[in-house]
Amino acid sequence: KVLGLSYSQSQTGSYVLILAENKGKGKLPVIIKPNEAQRIALEAEGIKSPRPLTHDLLKSMSDSYGVNVKEVFIYSLAEGIFYAKMVTEDRNQEIEIECSVGDAVILSYVYKCPIYVAMSVMNAAGVYMNDDGTPVDVIEEDEVVEETKAVVSIENLERALEDAVRNEEYEIAAQVRDRINELKGQAQE
Repeated sequence: KVLGLSYSQSQTGSYVLILAENKGKGKLPVIIKPNEAQRIALEAEGIKSPRPLTHDLLKSMSDSYGVNVKEVFIYSLAEGIFYAKMVTEDRNQEIEIECSVGDAVILSYVYKCPIYVAMSVMNAAGVYMNDDGTPVDVIEEDEVVEETKAVVSIENLERALEDAVRNEEYEIAAQVRDRINELKGQAQE
C-alpha cells in the first residue's frame, strides 16, 4: 500500500514514494517523477479529474477490449533502478507489460488492484521499522499492520496545485485547493 509521498531532498525535482507491507513492518522508498507524484497525490486524496487523464484513458480502452489489470509487480532492482510490470488478463491469456514504478502505483489505484514487491527487492532496498520509527530487530511473519491512509503533505498538495494551475487544469486546482484548506483547518483544531 502507499504509505506516503514526499518531495526528495536529495534528488531535486523528484519525489519519494513510500510503499508499506500490508502485513509486516517493511517499507520500500522509491524515487519517482513529479508528474507521477502529482497523480498519486490526487488519487490518495480522492480527487478526480473532470476529464480523463492518460491512465484513465488506458483503463477505458482496456475495459472496452475486455482486458483487466489484475496486479502490478515491482520485480527487480538493478543499479538503483526499480523494474515494474502490470499483469493483465483477458478471457484467453495473461500478459505482462513493463512500466515505471510510478505508473504501476497509479494503475493500482485506477484498476483497484494489489501492488506486489519481490522479496529480493525488499531485501535489497526495503527498510524494516516499528511505527515509532525505530528499527525492527526481528521480523515476525504473522504481524499485521493496521490499514492507514496515504500521507500527502500540504506542501506536496501545494506543488500539485501549482502544477494544475500551470497546466490550466482549473477544476483539479480547485479540488486540491479545497483539500489544502480542509487539512489546514484540521491542523488548527
